[in-house]
Amino acid sequence: RFSCRRSGGGLVQAGGSLRLSCAASGSIFSINSSGWHRQAPGKQRELVAAITSGGSTKYADSVMGRFTISIDHAKNTVYLQMNSLKPEDTAVYYCNVEAIQIGWRRGDFWGNGTQVTVSS
Repeated sequence: RFSCRRSGGGLVQAGGSLRLSCAASGSIFSINSSGWHRQAPGKQRELVAAITSGGSTKYADSVMGRFTISIDHAKNTVYLQMNSLKPEDTAVYYCNVEAIQIGWRRGDFWGNGTQVTVSS
């Protein structure tokens, strides 16, 4: 299983911060890599942050310097820390992971979407 949630209410004021997290359990043994995507109304889904198995990270230009992706391997949890939020960050956010399952099988998993709304 792979489930996601936000640290608090999904509505925040411009300039504020919010943290999203996704935790793996059940058949998922460990997480190798992860990415966060978002989709705003009327716009295409975009990849905003990614982290490789080696710990290298990449960010979309629109969030660079404001968002941070990380993995807590001890907790088998992926995080997206969002700072200096802007109204244009309003979207549904999704996390996906490549992970090792029971039996040493690799698989891809998507968490549930999380609504983030930033007011001006």
